[in-house]
Amino acid sequence: MRTPFRLAALAAALVAVTGLVVLGGGGGGGTAVAAPACAVDYTPNQWATGFTTEVAVTNRAAPVTTWTLTWTWAGNQTVTSAWNAQVTQTGAKVTARDVGWNGQLGTGATARFGFQGAYSGTSAAPTDFALNGTPCNGDTPPTSTTTPPTTTPPTTTTTPQQPTGCGTATLCDDFESQTGTTPSGKWSVGAANCTGTGTVTVDSSVARSGSKSVRVNGGVGYCNHIFFGASVSGPVVHGRFHVRHTTALPAAHVTFMALKDSADGGKDLRMGGQNGALQWNRESDDATLPAQSPQGVAQSIPLPTGRWTCVQFTLDGTSGRLSTSVDGVAVPGLQVDGAPTPDIDQQWLARANWRPNTVDVRLGWESYGDGGDTLWYDDVAFGSAPLAC
Repeated sequence: MRTPFRLAALAAALVAVTGLVVLGGGGGGGTAVAAPACAVDYTPNQWATGFTTEVAVTNRAAPVTTWTLTWTWAGNQTVTSAWNAQVTQTGAKVTARDVGWNGQLGTGATARFGFQGAYSGTSAAPTDFALNGTPCNGDTPPTSTTTPPTTTPPTTTTTPQQPTGCGTATLCDDFESQTGTTPSGKWSVGAANCTGTGTVTVDSSVARSGSKSVRVNGGVGYCNHIFFGASVSGPVVHGRFHVRHTTALPAAHVTFMALKDSADGGKDLRMGGQNGALQWNRESDDATLPAQSPQGVAQSIPLPTGRWTCVQFTLDGTSGRLSTSVDGVAVPGLQVDGAPTPDIDQQWLARANWRPNTVDVRLGWESYGDGGDTLWYDDVAFGSAPLAC
């Protein structure tokens, strides 16, 4: 779980160590200062030669109808792709602009976008963010980013309690009522084809809320499929689950959620990854959303590792539409809107009159080549109405 902090005089040194930046208003040392113009939460996930970064920019000044966020790299970082923003670079100077639908920012409102980049040597986070030309400066001392996620012990009660955040969901579970080592009750564990070394267990050491989650040790190779699933039925399904990945999505095709479609011979609609980005895959014809072209993949996003991520989707079988959001932000490449768009849903809509009907949901791991992962699920909900993160 990410822990934002405000930068003060020691920001430059702390950035190199933590890589996590949140910028607020100017001033320091207890001196009264003007209200901050903006706040920026910059959360990178990097490896030896590259990185992905999530950025959340909050407007703390007057409302705006369009926004531009700028910063300067301290090293040789270069932006290679972006989502939910138009990101350009000239030398070390980077400019991120809204993409229209996310341009309006009221006072206190937040826009989220992300990008992928490359570097050599070191990749320190920037410290000179400016929103529409106004610098975002820090005034609050930083807090530690090494503290593990806070969990709340379950309430002692003698009667079953409905998990929070369920709304009208017909299937909703925070796993606090699980008493064994394997999910039971409404859940069953296994795979439709074959299983191997993959495992599913109730975990009391990692949780998003309460004190329990479900851990999946996903192995590499076709016969390491492993899931825990339950009945979810209807042509319209809204889903929300929180997932925490250990390993970034690989280049090869993997699945971490599957919905059985009775209108397609019992084949699955699969959410997972390919080419390092989130995708949907239709088992019956191997159609993908988005298309696995460079332009299509650029319209999706990688999933972060080492923190909880909220994934939401709506599958509407009455109209043949599908929408997907991550942490409350719609992913442009994961939308089926009925009008074929090249590199996004054109391949998906090549099948006329696609009208899925869901009969179950399964969470877990399938690897079709390379790619193993350890991941956790918590606070999952599925129903016939939208579900908030």
